Order: sequence, then C-alpha cells, then structure tokens
Amino acid sequence: MSEYVAHFDKESGRIQTVMEHLEGTACFARQFASVFNADSLAYRCGKLHDIGKYSREFQKRILENGYKTDHSTAGAIEAFKTKDIFSAFCIAGHHGGLPDGGNMKTDTHNDATLAGKLKREPGKSLPVYASFLAEVSVPPAELPDYLGKSGFRDALFIRMLYSALVDADFLDTERFMSGGTIQRGNYDSVDTLLERLMLYVERWRDAKTSIEKNRNAVLRACMEAGKKEQGIYKLTVPTGGGKTVASLMFALCHARKHGLRRVIYVIPYTNIIEQTASVFAGIVGEENVLEHHSYVDYEPDENDYDPMAIKKRLATENWDAPIIVTTSVQFFESLFSNKPSRCRKLHNIAGSVVIFDEAQMLPTAYLKPCVAAIYELTAHYKCTAVLCTATQPSLDKLLREYAPDCKTEEIFPGYKELFAEMRRVRYEHAGELSNDALAERLNRHSQVLCIVNRRDEAQAVFEKLKPEGRYHLSTRMVPFDRRRTIQEIKRRLNEGEVCRVVSTSLVEAGVDLDFPTVYRAEAGLDSILQAAGRCNREGKRALEESVVNIYRSEKNAPRLFWQNTAAARAVMRDYPDISSPETVEAYFDLLHSLNGEALDQKRILQAFEQGIDGNFLPFATVANLFKLIETETRTVYIPVERGEEIIRRFRNGERARKLFREAGQFAVEVYPQEFRALYDMGALERLDEHITILTDLNLYNRETGLNVKVEMGDGYFV
Repeated sequence: MSEYVAHFDKESGRIQTVMEHLEGTACFARQFASVFNADSLAYRCGKLHDIGKYSREFQKRILENGYKTDHSTAGAIEAFKTKDIFSAFCIAGHHGGLPDGGNMKTDTHNDATLAGKLKREPGKSLPVYASFLAEVSVPPAELPDYLGKSGFRDALFIRMLYSALVDADFLDTERFMSGGTIQRGNYDSVDTLLERLMLYVERWRDAKTSIEKNRNAVLRACMEAGKKEQGIYKLTVPTGGGKTVASLMFALCHARKHGLRRVIYVIPYTNIIEQTASVFAGIVGEENVLEHHSYVDYEPDENDYDPMAIKKRLATENWDAPIIVTTSVQFFESLFSNKPSRCRKLHNIAGSVVIFDEAQMLPTAYLKPCVAAIYELTAHYKCTAVLCTATQPSLDKLLREYAPDCKTEEIFPGYKELFAEMRRVRYEHAGELSNDALAERLNRHSQVLCIVNRRDEAQAVFEKLKPEGRYHLSTRMVPFDRRRTIQEIKRRLNEGEVCRVVSTSLVEAGVDLDFPTVYRAEAGLDSILQAAGRCNREGKRALEESVVNIYRSEKNAPRLFWQNTAAARAVMRDYPDISSPETVEAYFDLLHSLNGEALDQKRILQAFEQGIDGNFLPFATVANLFKLIETETRTVYIPVERGEEIIRRFRNGERARKLFREAGQFAVEVYPQEFRALYDMGALERLDEHITILTDLNLYNRETGLNVKVEMGDGYFV
C-alpha cells in the first residue's frame, strides 16, 4: 500500500496516515512526560503505539468498515523486544486499559494479560504488521534512574507514562478530526492568579479582632513558606483560622517559585468542594477553576451552547486547568485505575501543588497505599503535597515506614500557640443519655446543635423536640430541602430566634453554622473537634458560655465508628485538653496502631511488590480492588418542588445532561438493600436503568427526609 491510514473523516474524505499519527502522538507524549524526565520513553511509546495499524486487517476495517482487529499488541511486542516493559504495558493497554502483567511461564496467547499478549504471533494469533519497518524506526530511550527498585514505584511510573500516551493519542486524534484545532489551554498564568489573590487579601490588612489578626499571621506564614523547597508540608490551623485562602496563597507562591503548573485541591466531601470552588472562582476567576466530581457535569445541551462549559468539560478529561478542585475518590481512584478515561489526567498531576484538605479524612482502609502515592508524587513527579487540617492525622510515621528518608515540615510553626489562643469552646462529658433525656436537655436551650451517629436516632430525637424552631438534617433529605433548611437555620441564629437542630455528621465540615451550645454523640476525636467548630465559630461569645457536650447515646454507634470511638475514649482519659495538637496526634497514633494491617486492607502495596498468585504488576486486578466507596448506591428521585416538573420531563422522554444536573437537587442515595425494600413495598417506579422515582410520597417528609426501615451507617457521597 502507498499509504497506511490511521484515521478517516468520512464527511470531508480527509485521512491521517499512520506515520502522521505516530509522530503527532509521540511529540505530544514527549512534551507531557518531560515534567517527570520520561520524555524520550514517552516519545518511543508514541512512535510504537499504533504500528498494528500497518496490517491489512486494520486498513480493511477503517476504509471498508471491516471487523475490529487487535492493533495494540504489535507495538507492545516491539517494545518488549528491546526489554522495555514500561512501554509494553502502556501500548498494550492504550485502548482497553492497563492489563495485569500475568505469568510469563503459564499464560497463553488467549489470556488478556501482558504476558499473554506478548505470546501472540503475527500471522497466527495477530495480524501481520511488518510493513511498519519501512516507515518507523524504534527510537532509543532512557529510563529514569529511580526505576527498578520498587514494584509500587514502577507501577505508578507506568500509569504516568500511560497517561501521557493516552492523552497524546486522544489530542492528536482530536486535532485531526477538528481540522487542526484543540479547544484546550488559554488559561491565566500562575503569576496572574497570584496577583488577583494578593488584591483579594489586601482587605485583610486592617485586622481588628484577635481572630482576624491570627488569620493574617497564618496567611503571612503561608506566603513565606511558599518560597521554600518542594516536599511534603503540613498546615495545621484551627477551625476559623482561614486555612482555605491561606493554603491557596502558599500554593500559588510555591508554584511561582518553582515553575509549577497548577494547584489541585483534594477534598473528602462534595459540599466542601462546592464551597471551596466558589471561593476560588470569586478570587481568581471562574474560568480558571475546574470543579470535578460525580455531581458536576459540564456537558452542554444541544440548544445551549456555552463555550466555558465546553472548555471545562474537556478539562475534566485531562485536568489542564490551573486550579482543580476534586474529591478524594476521584483523585486516588484515578491514581490506582487502569482505564484510559481515568488515567488520562494523571500526567497533569506532575508539576503541581496538591492540597489534601481535611487530611484526617484520608481513607483508613487504603491509608498506606495513599500515603505511598503521595510520597512518590513528591519524590519523582515534581509535586509538593500539603496536608491541611485542624486535626492533623500524624502521617509522618507511615511516610517514614514507606520511605525512611521522608521528612515533613509545618508551614505555620506556631500552630500550638495558635490553637491555645483561638480556643473558643470548653468541653463537658455528659455521660450516657437516652433519647428522652437528650431531648429534654436540648429543649432547655433556645439555640443548640446536636450531632448523632445514626439517622434513626436523629429522627427519634427530632420528634421529641418542641415544635417551635426545631430542625433535622441528614443525607436522607434531598439537597434542595437540606439547603433550604440550612438557610432557615442561619437566619434564626442570626436573628436570635429559637433554633434547635438535630443532625447526622454531614454538618461537621463545610457547613458554616455558629451555635452557642453543641451536643456530640461519642465518635472519633476528629469528629468531635469538627463538631466543636460549629460552636462559637466566630469567637463572639465568652469561652464559659460556649459548651460542647460529649455524651454516650443509648444505641451503639454503627460498627464503622467503633475503633475511632474507642481511640477517642482512650486519649480523652489521658489528656486533659482534648483539643490540643498533642491529643490529636496521640489519637491518630493509637487509631493507626489499632487498625494495623487494615491500613492497607486490600494489600495494594503487596500486590505490586510481590504480585498476586504469580501475576506480576496486576494493574487491572488492583483497579477493581481499590474502591474508596465500597457499597454502590442507587439514586431515587423525589417529586417535590421543582422536582415534579423535572420528573414530568423524564416521563416525556427527556434525558439531557443539564436536566440530570437539576434533578440531582431532588435525589436521595440509598443502599441496594434499602432500594430493594422500597421496591418490594411498591413505593418506586423505574423509568429505565438510570431513573427511579419515589411514588409513595408518604415515605418522604420535607423535614426529615426519606423513611427507609433498613438502617445503616450514614454515608458520604462524593
């Protein structure tokens, strides 16, 4: 053949040759991987990734709509001939996902592992692709010197290299199909973003109250620390210390100092993400901030052309925006994924400042692999990590366990004095309280917040409160009703009206409420201290008048909380000041020791260091194991307020993405057994596999939410 075709635009009749596509992809990949010193290897990946398209079978497929054919294995085989197993993995999986390594001795050509693929023979189990030799030479490549010493380290490198390849492949294809344009980039520079932030904090200069002065001290410390070398930092600041803006100051100063490309905020809860992204957008401009999590969709409707939405949708694919605000689930599951769509953005984590907000919420069952990944990003991918929280989880020991030479540095060295100076509440132990006794005590206060561990307990206590000014909050309420209730709570608090609130733990972070008195059921120490952040939040009341009452409820907490609660009880017996940084450190040390091997529950580190049953570097297997949210939930739409109109449109067949975004405000997530219970009761109608509607509205109360008899621990949906 005179020309081998990689892509064919049927509308215009244009073609892109395989050689053009290989070179274009290779150049993109080299650019992307240069950040972590893998440019020559990435260029080789790009040059080899589609040489399988030099087969007659592939040409027949693309030009004559023939059958699908394997065009990925060829490049993997050629890479492996030069003992380049890194490129072999990436090329073999650049469409279907990184495969397990498999077993070189026992796997056959029928196996989907890398070992199996490498045993496929041209002319037998693989199309003949030898024509590539006339056009393509295999370029030399150098490996970074840190490889070959750790299976986990090699695995992360392969994912990063894979990311550079698949993003390059997508972008070169997009460039051809669009006639030469790519709708990405053109963001404001880090220097510009920092200038806007400096203007924003200018108004803080005239600090009057002690809280404002303390926030300024934290801000100045972050500005100075931003000039330091890259590494792993901690920012330990009490609630109300202004850590959100201060951490952005550190990140942008640090990025300018070291020529870093972006700031990535990793946050556990979607409600904090929305709030944080909104703050950042107001400071540096909405166009520079990408909010990326499961509840955000930038896909424009057919008749609603929005250039910014299109740009942000594209940015969710490869994270090329200067400020990314995302969830722990999105960040870590992508780092341990094997799929092109999830891994595509990984190379853009390199050369970033990564802020782990509410760092104490890093997933306990996956803590060791997460900590190992954080270290690797800082050691080999030009990242700086910041563990940012009011309750620092003391990860130093785990970091040193993985990397003995690892050091962390506190951004604000005077944080212990700051905690003492910003103490706004005192703690009292109320002993065991039945629901009746608890409600009786709450009814004595005109304004009080009570946080419980179980949804059924929240509802039971709520029903015993005096009707005037009582409110309930839980994830069983649709977001529209939760938001409406929180607004009414804030209004009553501000105007001094009666306001008694019973809530699950959803108010402990990201919900700006200020009560004179708080009751908290026994839980982990970090949860208790987060609850305390809703008491005298602005420091306008006297310390003596601002009380956090810790009590033991009549029902045991869900099993999920048992170890946290036990650790909290132990340290509260030994430390008189339960809010001090020393107490928090002792709590997390004890909690981590109690969990032991459960800090890597799925043995992710072992899987990459030792393999699984002879299967080396098991990318696909680990991707299936690494799930931060173990139990899948089902969405139930509730026809209240505007939800009625949205559901009517669903019934009429509308399925626009924008409509689904709006519908999310009238949805509740339930566990599978709860879904089945509702379905068996005849309370649900399923329009299709994605849309289920509550038809028995007697089960939904605007004050307390969806009533499901199957009781489980409260969940966080991120």
